[in-house]
Amino acid sequence: MNQEIFTVSISTENNVGLLNRVTSIFLKRHINIESITASESEIKDIHRYTVVVKTTEEAIQKVVKQLEKQVEVVKAYYHRSQDIFTQEIAMYKISVDNLYETDCQSIIKSNGGTIAAVEKEFFVVEKTGSYEETKKLYDDLYPFGLMQFVRSGRIAITKPKMLISELIR
Repeated sequence: MNQEIFTVSISTENNVGLLNRVTSIFLKRHINIESITASESEIKDIHRYTVVVKTTEEAIQKVVKQLEKQVEVVKAYYHRSQDIFTQEIAMYKISVDNLYETDCQSIIKSNGGTIAAVEKEFFVVEKTGSYEETKKLYDDLYPFGLMQFVRSGRIAITKPKMLISELIR
């Protein structure tokens, strides 16, 4: 069976302990979570988890059915990469000694990064984009001695006109 990347959107009530139950469903099926984000949604009192996993379509269909059995889960969907718009944000902390190197500045600029902060001993670069874009900037900045690196989980919106609020009602 072919594994592929799926993004799972889960609309839920915002209750304590639900995230633990959601992640345990993936754990029980031996599916590793690549990234997870949680935020409020366009519907009052409804939150959305966005979970990225690599698995088979058969497995993700079973997970979505299992998720929807949770009392606080209003609706769950899975999407293929071509069906959604996605973004991530990454931050890169680098020694301030490298800030004035022409190569470093041109790499940041050519990759669409911005300098978010400059402190006495370090500076912070911020990059918003796809996983591939933030990874490319990571690879390009690595030789300059990354002090810290962090990337958010994926956020996603569907390409088709999918009015989640209407579907949930």
